[in-house]
Amino acid sequence: MDEFQTGEETAFVVDEVSTIIKESVEGAIGGNAYQHSRVNQWTTNVVEQSLSQLSKLGKPFKYIVTCVIMQKNGAGLQTASSCFWDNTTDGSCTVRWENKSMYCIVSVFGLAI
Repeated sequence: MDEFQTGEETAFVVDEVSTIIKESVEGAIGGNAYQHSRVNQWTTNVVEQSLSQLSKLGKPFKYIVTCVIMQKNGAGLQTASSCFWDNTTDGSCTVRWENKSMYCIVSVFGLAI
C-alpha cells in the first residue's frame, strides 16, 4: 500500500510555496535598487530558483512560475488570472514583494499529475 500517499504529501500548500517564492526573490534581488539592465537576469533567477526549490518538494505537480519586476514610479499595474482545473488537487499562489525602488510579483500554479 506504499503507492497511496496521504493528502498532505500530495497537496498544494500555499504557505509552503509562498515561503519558497519569498526566499527566491530575496536571494535573487535582495536589497538591490531597480536597474533596467538587470531585470531580465533577476526575473530568470527568481523563476529558476523557485522551480528548483518547488521540484525538491517531491510532490506530483507540474509547476508554472511567472515573475514581473516593475520600477516604483507611480504607474499602476493590474493583473488577473483564471484557471479551469480541479480545485481539490490543483492550486495557485501569488506573492508581491517590494523594496524602495521596485515591485516583484511572482505567481505559481501547481497542477497535479
